[in-house]
Amino acid sequence: MNNNPIGIYDSGFGGLSVWRELYRALPNESLVYLGDGKNCPYGSQPPEQIMQYATQSVERLLERGCKMIVVACNTATAVAIKYLREKYPEVPFVGLEPAVKPACLTTKSGVVGVVATERSLQGEKFLTTLARYGEGVEVVKVVGQGFVEAVESDAESLPQTEMLVRQTIEPIIEAGADVIVLGCTHYPFLRAVIDRVIGDRAVRVIDSGEAVEKRVESLLDEYDMRASEDNQAQYEFMTFADEAYAERLRRKAFGE
Repeated sequence: MNNNPIGIYDSGFGGLSVWRELYRALPNESLVYLGDGKNCPYGSQPPEQIMQYATQSVERLLERGCKMIVVACNTATAVAIKYLREKYPEVPFVGLEPAVKPACLTTKSGVVGVVATERSLQGEKFLTTLARYGEGVEVVKVVGQGFVEAVESDAESLPQTEMLVRQTIEPIIEAGADVIVLGCTHYPFLRAVIDRVIGDRAVRVIDSGEAVEKRVESLLDEYDMRASEDNQAQYEFMTFADEAYAERLRRKAFGE
């Protein structure tokens, strides 16, 4: 039993889609969320820079006494998770990867779309999973240009964002995809827009949030780290940006 918080790290707002899964499923667990904010987006930055950001973030979460760290950023996972596990062997880490496996196993049309950042699509884990499960499946890989920036700007409901999403999603559907994978934790915040673009067409959209929550629960049990049933969960939001950004993180987390 361990009442210390679970740390959750992302380049900005995106990991809040994972935070919400943990908040709903684990009401006794305290959560410390660190949204970098200052250096977002990570998607096309050099790997060495992303690893530096990840190390700084993990150090700050460990200073807050976090018992486990969720790297709730597909790009940071792709670039830095192996390094982080080697650098902090005593810390359980949970990383993210685009949900390619379930998409490839369940597609009926034989075509799957993956929308992710440039670094995520180049990640070793993504490429390995694709090679293992993508045989006989056409995988349409697209970078979600401007998606992260739209979420960071609270512009999800603006017409120009829908136009941006439509320009990205329509070609995937036209290619025959019946499953679209959201390979960045920012992208679920655009789900309502994506659903409007899809309309009544038979296309499923999946992301990694639920799978990450299940993995967190598994590790809590494996390491006997669950909080006590009477623990009063606390929620903290940190950033490398300013206090206004931290408050925006809190508001977005609770849907305010």
